[in-house]
Amino acid sequence: MSPTETRHFNGRICDLMSILLNIASDFIDVSSVNEISESCGVTKEYAYAELVAAVCGVDSAEKDRTFFKNYFLPMIHECDKSIFENDPYYKNIKIPELTKGNWKFTNMKLKPCEAFVCNDFLVPDDGRLIPQIGFFTEEFPYPAVLENGREWMTLMPNETVTTLPAVKKAHGKVVTFGLGLGYFTYMASLKEEVESVTVVELSSDVISLFEEHILPQFENRDKVKIICADAFDFAENTMKPGDFDFVFADFWHDVGDGRELYLKMKEYEKNFPETEFTYWLEDTIKCYLDRDLWP
Repeated sequence: MSPTETRHFNGRICDLMSILLNIASDFIDVSSVNEISESCGVTKEYAYAELVAAVCGVDSAEKDRTFFKNYFLPMIHECDKSIFENDPYYKNIKIPELTKGNWKFTNMKLKPCEAFVCNDFLVPDDGRLIPQIGFFTEEFPYPAVLENGREWMTLMPNETVTTLPAVKKAHGKVVTFGLGLGYFTYMASLKEEVESVTVVELSSDVISLFEEHILPQFENRDKVKIICADAFDFAENTMKPGDFDFVFADFWHDVGDGRELYLKMKEYEKNFPETEFTYWLEDTIKCYLDRDLWP
């Protein structure tokens, strides 16, 4: 494909997946996937890709064949439920059903074959932007925090997969901007290389619920300190060079609101040259900021 074609298809696939995930994420069912897989002798991933293409009005056999091959096939992934069930947080931390103020801790479920984002964009050397869409063939429960009935923080596979690279890098004195359900905090606190984890969270209600019902389940909770503050105010007025060895910023809902916040925090990063900064969804945010990849 030419660069112009690639940019066109980048915009098209992102528009289609936005519609799919927001309007028709649970449109595909297990029986349809199995029927196509068995009758056509293809994998469930291929069958699912065909169904997603059909839902999106994409002609995978004729006029949209190149689009389907280059985007849909590397986009779809059948996820292994056991990998996430064996994650230390999923195994050891139980989320109660609780409400405080505008906040609610709850447990939600992905339906069998419901589409969800399962990782950051895949960006091959040819400049394609390929969303990563996953599905399970069985029901998958996951914890969530709701604000006024809206999903504010979930622990779907995407959150674990995209947070684990930061967990792997975490060392020394760590600060994380954003608490959520404490996945990064828990996983980082388990590491011998991590001396302490300071959490900066703006919502006092979320902190209260977390400290009362989730933090007591942490094996290494003595490593954890939680501060109720705005991330930027903390970075500007409280945090000093040498205070922390590692920073993980995760205080945005998704790429949409994350781009501006990411760029703003990158400016503060310049004040701490000896501290390693990492950002949730950074690769995907960079893709959205790279205008050469778009139409």
